[in-house]
Formats: sequence, structure tokens, C-alpha cells
Amino acid sequence: MEIIFHTRHAVLAEDFRSIASEKLKSLQRFALAIDGIKVEIIHEPNPRFGKTSHSVTLSTQGSGPFVRAEGKAFNDLAAFDQAVKSLELQLRKAHERLKDYPHESLREAKG
Repeated sequence: MEIIFHTRHAVLAEDFRSIASEKLKSLQRFALAIDGIKVEIIHEPNPRFGKTSHSVTLSTQGSGPFVRAEGKAFNDLAAFDQAVKSLELQLRKAHERLKDYPHESLREAKG
């Protein structure tokens, strides 16, 4: 899985890249065809944004479902954690839809 980092108005710490890569690679446990994930980090310079001045957007790429998740918080890591949680819920939902559950019809159950 390819992970692309894109920043706007921000300088990214190297430990953030390693932590983010590790968490995103753990999402491969879902049986979905995801070739890459784009991580976009935006810092809002306006001080009025305060607690939501850092924004992280995650977008999937590949032949699987297109999923987009966003998180806003007071620092990059907290915003990333929110976005990963949202992305994981969406991927889990798509993974559950792909499962094939055997269903019996009412006629087969009676007889």
C-alpha cells in the first residue's frame, strides 16, 4: 500500500510519518482492494480556529471503494487519530457488506 503525504501551510515531523504509516498499514486486514492512501495535512494560521486549527484528510485510492475521512483537532496526531477512526469504521462497513451469509428461505425452514 502506497501512502502519500501532502501538507499545506505545515511542516511535518518525521515521527508523525512513521506513526501514520504504521497505523494505516494496519488497515490492510480488511479484504478490500486499496492501492494507496493520500494523507493531506492542513494547518490553519488563523488563531480563531484554536482547537480545530489542524486538519487531516484521508482518501483511499484503488479498485476498492473510495473512502474519505476527515479529522480536526488541536494537533496533527489527534486530528489523524480522529480521521483513522472514521476511515476504519467505513472500511469495516464495506468489508462486512462483502461477506456472504447463507440465508434459508421461509419455505425451506418449515419443511
